[in-house]
Amino acid sequence: QVQLVESGGGLVQPGGSLRLSCTASGSIFSIDAMGWSRQVPGKQRELVATITSGGWTNYADSVKGRFTITIDNAKNTVYLNMNSLKPEDTAVYYCNSAVVVTPTRSKYMSWGQGTQVTVSS
Repeated sequence: QVQLVESGGGLVQPGGSLRLSCTASGSIFSIDAMGWSRQVPGKQRELVATITSGGWTNYADSVKGRFTITIDNAKNTVYLNMNSLKPEDTAVYYCNSAVVVTPTRSKYMSWGQGTQVTVSS
């Protein structure tokens, strides 16, 4: 019913910046919230940032002051602006969404397939 497609990952030097994008498509009536998580192989997934359709945000302590999450409700797109990147930020970043689907107006959770971010010299 809902598909998420991430983009913007890549290789960047420590201290550099990247911007990730995630667009949701499908039977979306409205968006409650969207967010980003990340995972290193063999490690547990970590929630990075979330944002509601109204613009309320929440960040993991490890990224506060460096990452900024924004949402464009008209485009069903969430962005993660990552600045001052560190090697420990290297991970696969996954988009997630909590939406209300049509026509039932039931809530639906969805996750993207991920985009690789590598921070290395």
